[in-house]
Amino acid sequence: MSNPIDFAHSQRRRFYDELWQFLRIPSVSAKSEHDADTERAAEWVRVQLEDAGLEARTYPTPGHPVVVGAWSGAGPDAPTILIYGHYDVQPPEPLDLWNSPPFEPEIRDGRIYARGAADDKGQLFLHVKALESHLATRGTLPVNVVVLAEGEEEIGSPNLVPFVREHRARLAADTVVISDSAMFAPGLPSLLFSLRGLAYFEIHASGPSTDLHSGAYGGAIRNPANALAKVIGDLHDDDGRIAIPGFYDDILDPSPETLEGFARLPFDAAAYTGEVGAPPEGGESAFSPLERMWTRPTCDVNGLLSGYTGEGAKTVLPAKAMAKLSFRLVPGQTPERVRELLEAHLASAAPPGVELTLVELHGGRPWLASLEGPLFEAASSALEQSFGARPVLAGEGGTIPIVVELEEILGANSLLLGFALPGANMHAPNEWFATDCFERGIDTLIRLYDELAEL
Repeated sequence: MSNPIDFAHSQRRRFYDELWQFLRIPSVSAKSEHDADTERAAEWVRVQLEDAGLEARTYPTPGHPVVVGAWSGAGPDAPTILIYGHYDVQPPEPLDLWNSPPFEPEIRDGRIYARGAADDKGQLFLHVKALESHLATRGTLPVNVVVLAEGEEEIGSPNLVPFVREHRARLAADTVVISDSAMFAPGLPSLLFSLRGLAYFEIHASGPSTDLHSGAYGGAIRNPANALAKVIGDLHDDDGRIAIPGFYDDILDPSPETLEGFARLPFDAAAYTGEVGAPPEGGESAFSPLERMWTRPTCDVNGLLSGYTGEGAKTVLPAKAMAKLSFRLVPGQTPERVRELLEAHLASAAPPGVELTLVELHGGRPWLASLEGPLFEAASSALEQSFGARPVLAGEGGTIPIVVELEEILGANSLLLGFALPGANMHAPNEWFATDCFERGIDTLIRLYDELAEL
């Protein structure tokens, strides 16, 4: 058999079986109790890369391992593509909201349900199988390939940038290809032109030295939970704008052509509401939903903790309160500048009797694509052949912090080519990946190399 797509179709049952092996590994990077599982997942990826025909090695880091696979058979004069993905996953909690165990994958109604199915094990797996299909049938590729798989993306990739700097020569590439995002809609593939950045913090409010009786002390002692609630409430004005002085000063607005492209996309507010269970009414009221999701910054509470939260009543005035707060950033903004602005804002907002402390968790810069060149043309053609529709340009509201770092360290451009669908519950219970996108995704990536050979 000499056709890679025919090979992939003939091996489809095996591909599903191997994906199931991968998804069953609970490689939750945020929990130390799963450290052995992340190591096991890294080793699984290494073996898969070797079986596909690449030279592969696992590298220890101060955190979770990094796996690098390489194929250099195209020779020193051929360009090199670096494929980036991650094998770690989000914690599956709350477990009671899953309709099937998160690490026991199953197919229901054309969807693969499992933690990591879409983010990012399933999408990383597509690339490995596309490479295997080419090398198993033709024994060659028109470009050299490096695969970089990390195990800390879901905790901010704290050890990846030092690793990339140290191994810059081994990872040298002309273009970075990443599949860790979604298509715009079923049957409508996408190429991403932007990612929002992230600045993620905890705000700690502290008052009295211990919890106090709310009757004996209420009214005399300022309540840290009340104070923190007011600070949070004052972070936005009535129109949804973020009310931190100077927050919007550095923003670079999207071009008129970009906004015109948004207007042509088939965004269905009613379908969106049905999918997520709430209408797209958040954020700045002066902008459309797609603008708010892709090109405007956000400030959101991700968690709150204070006082007594158990069953029944316990009337305490809490000594402490905490909120987790994330900012999604757009071009022109940086996590460092947002921290400066937030610190200044909290210093002026802290009421007498309550101390506000800011703890930085992690962040990442926003990214804008360079949508030109042979790889972009090859990807567009491959997507159109596999999905029967010309890809649209789309933004992504989430953050992949390593994209900007890889471009700067390696001097490469990036192509973001995602195959998940909207509403895939990537960080929520019942995460899923459509079987149609899984199968067409492998076909697309196989065709990508054929298109590169033509170009």
